Amino acid sequence: MTKSKLRREALVYHAKPKPGKIEVIPTKSYRTQRDLALAYSPGVAIPCLEIEENLDNVYKYTNKGNLVAVITNGTAVLGLGDIGPEASKPVMEGKALLFKIFADIDVFDIEINEKDPDKFIEIVKGIAPTFGGINLEDIKAPEAFKIENTLKEELDIPIMHDDQHGTAIISCAALINALELSNKKIEEVKIVISGAGAAAISCTRLYMAFGAQRENIVMLDSKGVIRKTRENLTTQKAEFATDRAIETLEEAMVQADVFMGLSQPNIVNEKMLLSMAKDPIVFAMANPDPEVGYDLACKIRKDIIMATGRSDHPNQVNNVLGFPFIFRGALDVKASKINEPMKMAAVKALAELAKQPVPEQVNIAYEETKLNFGKEYIIPKPFDPRLIVEVPMAVAKAAMESGVAREPIEDWDLYKTELEERLGSNQKTIRMIHDRAKSAPKRIVFAEADQLDVLKAAQIIHEEGIGIPILLGKKEIISDLMESIDFDATIMIIDPKTDEHDESREKYANSFWETQKRKGKTLYESRSLMRERNYYAAMMVRNGDADAMLSGFSRKYPAVVKPILEVMGKAKGIDRVAATNLMLTKRGMLFLSDTSINVDPTAKELAKIAQMTSETVKMFGVKPVMAMLSFNNFGSSSFPQARKVSDAVAFLHRFYPDLLVDGPIQSDFALNSEMLKERFPFSVLNKEKVNTLIFPNLDAANITYKLMKELDKSLSIGPILMGLNYPAHVLQLGASVEEIVNMAAIASINAQEKQKQKSLK
Repeated sequence: MTKSKLRREALVYHAKPKPGKIEVIPTKSYRTQRDLALAYSPGVAIPCLEIEENLDNVYKYTNKGNLVAVITNGTAVLGLGDIGPEASKPVMEGKALLFKIFADIDVFDIEINEKDPDKFIEIVKGIAPTFGGINLEDIKAPEAFKIENTLKEELDIPIMHDDQHGTAIISCAALINALELSNKKIEEVKIVISGAGAAAISCTRLYMAFGAQRENIVMLDSKGVIRKTRENLTTQKAEFATDRAIETLEEAMVQADVFMGLSQPNIVNEKMLLSMAKDPIVFAMANPDPEVGYDLACKIRKDIIMATGRSDHPNQVNNVLGFPFIFRGALDVKASKINEPMKMAAVKALAELAKQPVPEQVNIAYEETKLNFGKEYIIPKPFDPRLIVEVPMAVAKAAMESGVAREPIEDWDLYKTELEERLGSNQKTIRMIHDRAKSAPKRIVFAEADQLDVLKAAQIIHEEGIGIPILLGKKEIISDLMESIDFDATIMIIDPKTDEHDESREKYANSFWETQKRKGKTLYESRSLMRERNYYAAMMVRNGDADAMLSGFSRKYPAVVKPILEVMGKAKGIDRVAATNLMLTKRGMLFLSDTSINVDPTAKELAKIAQMTSETVKMFGVKPVMAMLSFNNFGSSSFPQARKVSDAVAFLHRFYPDLLVDGPIQSDFALNSEMLKERFPFSVLNKEKVNTLIFPNLDAANITYKLMKELDKSLSIGPILMGLNYPAHVLQLGASVEEIVNMAAIASINAQEKQKQKSLK
């Protein structure tokens, strides 16, 4: 993406459809006069008096216990420097968004126009009663040290300057594991720290808390090695001054075991790397360009363990692994502070998590056969769903053991369940889908590229690396539309009706006729059909000239499905093609089948739809837990429609005994585990969370998913076609740009899976 393009899109993203990235929404009913009387006057006076009598009641009757302030004065914003409080607000809103989506923590971002640290401290102290915790952000050193230390001493809520401690916690966990892999002891290794800002100081202190020795540490700032003979050192720099007779980074790197960079790009060269000790550990965390490139470092030193701050290389040191979950644990025990034992507990939890078997959905997200603890996996991935459980639990326990927890947790199993059900999974799912598609982008034919929204989606697919678009339609129209949206990339554009493509059209026509000549199609008719974009696109995929296709934005579903079925055909062992929709709901992923194809499937067809859906669910790294829906529960009705579902369940239990499936069951019992347990304790769905619903007919499935989409505002991805020989998906009429992008990502993943299956044969 060009800088001008990035600039425009970033500005539009922040400005539309409403300015900013966060909003406040009510958590209580407000529909009636009674509701309003309870929410405000006169009812609100009652909790006010309860809090006046006992201040701890503020946690009981307000959102203080789940509210964090992200506070800055804008003096050290990202790599932009002192840009001021107003200019820092987009960053603070971004931090608020991360708190919410990763740990379900509400945030008010507060930008303070004050550089004097004493005045800044007084302002924060004045507003502190509102919050359960305070995340200080982007405040320059050395003022940041004074501000944080004073607030920690004088306030009784968790305070953390994430710029310091976030990087320290994540990198320390990575360091512990890297040292284990290289069979080195932290007490003995020689460490070089490039950078002497707040983050570097905090990192070094935490490494020492885990055993690193001061005499083995060399720290550098922009002037070189920080030596005891230097004058005018800050208190923090003086803390790590060395008495070694060295001046430069090159000298410091000789026989060093560890290099930790929080400074400037490209300052470590080949000579420096070669001078390091055996099995060197290099964490080059300058962003966006590290102190030494990942590929270069690994090429120079085959024995290196390397980490960066970038997501496109293994071992990303990413603060999002820490701050949401550390505050989550601190808030949940109403901690009076975030202390060293809590930070160290987070380090240990992260380090230990990297050694555990990785959930399949994480492997799938990163297109890995199996992530295992090793040189390229020393720290968990941001998409790991276990983070929301393991880190907060460790932090909460440390808070209790160190005596700063006001409300200790008594039922750890219940707390674990509560953490698992926290919000934020939906956008993680979208990111997982997009990242997996990016791992091996496939050629996707857009059969309606002369539609503006389709072209916008293709542009995003191209710029984000989700896939490689191939555009079908009139070249003049597509070119004009591309110019209007600044889509200036070199993209293949094909108009199947023009003479330019006679050769390919003839090839496709002959190939298609060979499969259809005994089904009533003539060669003349086949040639004519190849002028139609859906037939042409399907033949491109079938002949290997593309990997997947998308269509349906401007045409009715049956008109698009027909050419796909005729050209691509059904996969081996499949009698009926079906469709499922992935609904991203508040309870997590929910698959609904069959939403688009089969009007009234038989019992056997229903069972096959369930079996195909289970394979699709597994594609997302999720274990399918399937409910076969009906208007009756477990055979309570003898009506033919009910018996059909009972027969389908019996078929699945007999021929697919490994599937976790049951029914017939009403939808409320399927989705309400307490109701199910009370009325039907014998069901195999008990103690499981249903994530897949198989409907008895098209009416029920289609109506349900569209109602969910409109009334509950659940995000729908689909319909995802199942059972075809080749990857093809049909968009809903008038799908949004976001929906088209998501379906393109699914198409790319589908093509990846088909390619894997083919390679295994």
